[in-house]
Order: sequence, then structure tokens, then C-alpha cells
Amino acid sequence: MDQPATTDPVMDPVMDAVVVAVEAGRAGDRTGARARFDALWEQVGADGDPFHRCTLAHYAADVQDDPHTELVWDERALAAADELTDERVQRHHASLSVGGFLPSLHLNLADVYRRLGDDERARHHLTRARDRVGALPDDGYGAMIRAGIGRCGERLDLGDRS
Repeated sequence: MDQPATTDPVMDPVMDAVVVAVEAGRAGDRTGARARFDALWEQVGADGDPFHRCTLAHYAADVQDDPHTELVWDERALAAADELTDERVQRHHASLSVGGFLPSLHLNLADVYRRLGDDERARHHLTRARDRVGALPDDGYGAMIRAGIGRCGERLDLGDRS
């Protein structure tokens, strides 16, 4: 889930708004991105479309300044992924699968738990990420997630909290 997939010909205003929020964050407007994600979460709701919840929570975590708040968003993303089906994600883009999301979602949780000093939970999610790397594509995205898993494991072994 590194790049938000584009919708091609299906219109999806929520995903369009997620892309706008992601772009704001990447342009340095983290405060504005957080406000956009918060408003989107209110719009979608905690029981809304799991694809929307998973995607927006995944990206909202990336613009948080507080790791505890980041953890809340990462947990929301994984919880929503548990409700997702391949059929639903493929309505957005034919190349997507829920299994392809899970290594990244578990990596994010492992990393935030590592930074918070909860090594047990960090190792749990790192193991779950490693167990699911077979679902990653053999492309730049897959390589990036695999490398991230390796780096997170190394930092965890070193006791690095940064």
C-alpha cells in the first residue's frame, strides 16, 4: 500500500480525498493532512467500507507526530483489513489483493511498537509481516516492504527506539 491506486473508470470520491490528503502530507502539510484524514474518518465511519477505512487509516498513520496516535491509526488499518475481501479491493484496482496489504500493515505495527519500546508486540507483528511476504509482488513495492521488514528487525535487535 505504498501508493494509493488510482480508480480507472470507477469514481470513488473517498479514495480521491485520500489521495489529496496523502499528497498534502507528502508536500509537507502534515497538519492539513491530519485534518483531512480526521474528517474523512468521520465521513466514512468506524463501520464504513473496510477498503476505505483500511486505506485512509494506513496513510493517516504516516502523518502522525505522536507514536501513540500513529498506533491507533495502524490498528484501525489492520482491523479493517481483517474485514476486506479480494473482490472488494479488486473493484478498486484489479492488481490488488488483501494478502498483499498485510505485510505492510504488520510492518507498520512492528515499527511503531518498536519505537514505543514494546518489543514483544513488535516481534509479534514483525513475525506476521515475515510470514506474509510471499503475497508481495516481485516489484519495487515488494522489495521496499521486504527491506523495511529487514531494517525493522535489525533496529529491534539493536534496541533502537528512533
